[in-house]
Amino acid sequence: MRRVCVFAALLPLALAQDPKKDPNQIGARDVSKGVNWYSIQKEMALGRQLAQEVEKTHTVVTDKGVTEYVNRVGQNLALHSDAKIPVIIKVIEGDEPNAITLPGGYIYIQTGLIRTADTEAQLAAALAHEIAHVAARHGTRQATHSQVGQIATIPLIFLPLGGLCGIGANHVLLPAGLLAEQRAYEREADMLGLQYLYKTGYDPLGMVEIFERIFSLDDRKQGRAGRVFSTHPDGDERLVAVQKNIESQLAEQPQYVVTTSDFNKMQVRLSALEWEKKPEPAGPRPPTLHKSGEEAAATKKFVPQSAARASQIKEAYNTR
Repeated sequence: MRRVCVFAALLPLALAQDPKKDPNQIGARDVSKGVNWYSIQKEMALGRQLAQEVEKTHTVVTDKGVTEYVNRVGQNLALHSDAKIPVIIKVIEGDEPNAITLPGGYIYIQTGLIRTADTEAQLAAALAHEIAHVAARHGTRQATHSQVGQIATIPLIFLPLGGLCGIGANHVLLPAGLLAEQRAYEREADMLGLQYLYKTGYDPLGMVEIFERIFSLDDRKQGRAGRVFSTHPDGDERLVAVQKNIESQLAEQPQYVVTTSDFNKMQVRLSALEWEKKPEPAGPRPPTLHKSGEEAAATKKFVPQSAARASQIKEAYNTR
């Protein structure tokens, strides 16, 4: 990948002014600064409580071929992050390309998000975004700012936080200030997650690619009114910001990890799990004119193809 950074001469000065923008200071900085009424211990206890609620309402994937791979990628990213608490990553069933991040380091990745990724760098970018929410303690900082006093109301605040897109995360009843705060946290998670992706050795363009795929689906599911009340910034805005952060914060490396054979094996395993036949109903089978291959093709879940935005960004990025 060829790149000439026009900001190269100003990069050291710019990064020195804001540690959050300097990936070389990862682990030696506090990205969670801000008013927070929750101690680390209290946050972790709260996370355990909320995790139990999530697992009551979602099916946790237990297949080792999928869960061990996703956890291994995530833990490697966490080692190259600012997270001060253990990160617990689980996979849950869900068609949407999204995730749930709770206080205390709990991250739930939906199978729809894993299917959306074409490469390990893309999946790692999604995980890095979630880990950034953990590192910055966005959940308890948000709860503090919104002055949440009742534990029972906290899931309404936390569950949308950490997702990569606004699908299922529109709250017309939330105060405008809280919506603005959530959007600011998403922007910060994009920036920090990009740094974690880069420091772990992945191609930073993986974040551009996975975002574009997710946002194309998000745009189709949300109307204009939905975007107004979304807890997430506009997708085009986030894509442009990621590109600017790549140019202004990340020094070029001779090579990056794009994908691995383990990623391909995991995707095959996930597909196999989803294609397993359910138990046949009792009694004789009704006649059918479909061949087994046709039935499989008819039920296959297709991932939306990328629109022109990501390819245009990548082309401009690679030809500088």
